[in-house]
Amino acid sequence: MAKEVLIDSRGKLTGHLTKSLLAVSFLSSFGSSMLYGYNLAVVNSPADYIKEFYNRTLVRRNGVGVDEHTIMVLYSVTVSIFAIGGLVGSFMVGMLVSRFGRKGTLVCSTVLVFVAALLMGTSRACGSPEMVVLGRFITGLHSGISLSVVPMYLGEIAPKNLRGFLGLVPSIFICIGVFLAQILGLEELLGKEEYWPLFLSLIIVPTFIQLLFLPWFPESPRYLLIEKRNIHATITALKWYRRQSNIQAEVEEMQEEQRSLSSVQTLSVLELLRDRSVRWQVLSVMVVNAGMQLSGIDAIWFYTNDIFENAGIPTSQIQYTTVGTGAIEVIAGLAGCFTIEKLGRRPLLIGGFSFMGICCAGITLSLILQAHVPLMHYVSVACVVGIIAGFCIGPAGVPFLMTGELFKQSHRPAAFIVGGSLNWLSNFTVGFVFPFLQRSAGAFCYLVFFTICVAVALYVYFIIPETKNKTFMEISQMFNPKDDTMEFHTLGHYGHSSKMNGYGTLEDERGL
Repeated sequence: MAKEVLIDSRGKLTGHLTKSLLAVSFLSSFGSSMLYGYNLAVVNSPADYIKEFYNRTLVRRNGVGVDEHTIMVLYSVTVSIFAIGGLVGSFMVGMLVSRFGRKGTLVCSTVLVFVAALLMGTSRACGSPEMVVLGRFITGLHSGISLSVVPMYLGEIAPKNLRGFLGLVPSIFICIGVFLAQILGLEELLGKEEYWPLFLSLIIVPTFIQLLFLPWFPESPRYLLIEKRNIHATITALKWYRRQSNIQAEVEEMQEEQRSLSSVQTLSVLELLRDRSVRWQVLSVMVVNAGMQLSGIDAIWFYTNDIFENAGIPTSQIQYTTVGTGAIEVIAGLAGCFTIEKLGRRPLLIGGFSFMGICCAGITLSLILQAHVPLMHYVSVACVVGIIAGFCIGPAGVPFLMTGELFKQSHRPAAFIVGGSLNWLSNFTVGFVFPFLQRSAGAFCYLVFFTICVAVALYVYFIIPETKNKTFMEISQMFNPKDDTMEFHTLGHYGHSSKMNGYGTLEDERGL
């Protein structure tokens, strides 16, 4: 087997994809990230059966039924409580990863899935809609944690030239989770009235497989060295993930970061927001994570069936058409994963958001003209597919990857809390506001998403540098050229030059 860490012709550290790296990226994504996608889509197919269960239960309890509006409110709570759980979970990430580690957090959080699956799977037998709602909240809690921890874990164990590839593996599994829920929701499989509790509780299967195997893999080497200061465990973990390799260069790079953080503790969110040395990184994380959800992708997913129905697709065939869009998600996600190390992060983000913006404008145009031009029905379908493909090829996964790449070890947990909480808050906002926006603005509501997509693409183009194949320290230093110059002029009277090292501390340049 070839050595897994090599020095290329330009003198840069590179690495090969080992079986251990591939296995841990698949395993962590399969048991965590995939559940997020699955839980996004799982409530769509059995919606009518869940509403009927709520109605029957309330009749049995109160002796009278409730109106359709009340049932719709209860169902909306069932759907949206997932995002509330995700928001709460995202606030817990910093504390959990500092105490239990990256892998340890993923392993410990599996208990949430088992509890949620038990609640939802037995809810009908117990005649308790509250168990469904509570189960959805707990699944959201788990997704809020794992959506940040998985890319953090994979980003820290990957060699820098594979960080993009491994960082997008979770987004592929999110798409697979959506696709799997769409397939299992077909009437020929679990899309029948008697199967919906089983359908909701199937999340226990991938989590059980993850719990069987993930504990056998090592913790993040960066966490072990920089936060736990355990050099022996760090070397053991690196040898596991690199195999038969000269890991000295990687250990030295981590030790360099450790030295720069020798007097710095893990920052809280408030401390991160106050740290002027990383203000552009924080702003960038906020823009791409909020833009990911405010791009309108959730509104498109929620109203896909209505758009397909307006396009003239027979009602009996819409479920199969929706499955087709799920397949496109997976294909687009794979395309992004296998091209990110060649094209870089910026082209996938700029291209993805720009293409989504064009398709949002296309939907507006098609909805305005479809009453006069029959062909416009199919244009709207093509635009829906285009938005989904554009999202999955870049904006679906790169924001999480960049959140991990733009910060050093002491800032990273707080950065994921900021990015994750904004992501979930934006998710909830779109789901809550879009029906009212559509009612008031009609076809023009998609121009709001067009504006957001174009604005995010322009921000990435002008502000965010390319991070492909760079170390965490190199990336952080790229954001501070203006600060370096200002610091040089301010401190020049000391008789030697100093500069900011990208971490908010000074680095003496004497002898360099």
